[in-house]
Amino acid sequence: MTDVFSKEKRSQVMSAVRSKGNKSTEIALINIFKSCKISGWRRNFNLIGKPDFVFPKQKLIVFVDGCYWHGHSCRERKPGENNEYWKQKIDRNKIRDRTVTKRLRKEGWGVVRVWECEIKKKRHGKKIQLIKDLLAK
Repeated sequence: MTDVFSKEKRSQVMSAVRSKGNKSTEIALINIFKSCKISGWRRNFNLIGKPDFVFPKQKLIVFVDGCYWHGHSCRERKPGENNEYWKQKIDRNKIRDRTVTKRLRKEGWGVVRVWECEIKKKRHGKKIQLIKDLLAK
């Protein structure tokens, strides 16, 4: 499938995607936390991997990952151009995610990753319960 945008327009669109404050990921999870009365989290905590949410007292970290950018299996769509570039970029993101998770766990942090599709499809119940359980310890 060819891209509907010119190369210049695609570059502009992709550069507008923010890694912080994304409505379908971080903002949506904030709303879920509030509705489930989950509190004590901090944002912009200075740790490797730039976690989305940190519960410092319980040493728990929650990442909320966009399915496309982090290579989740729910994404069947592939870019129309520069396929090899995007495949390599997403593969590097997946490796970085695994490395960051492993290092944080080695440093004594609990790490939970919530997928964008889990939030969008309202399938986040198990992850929210896991977070509650880990916070209760």
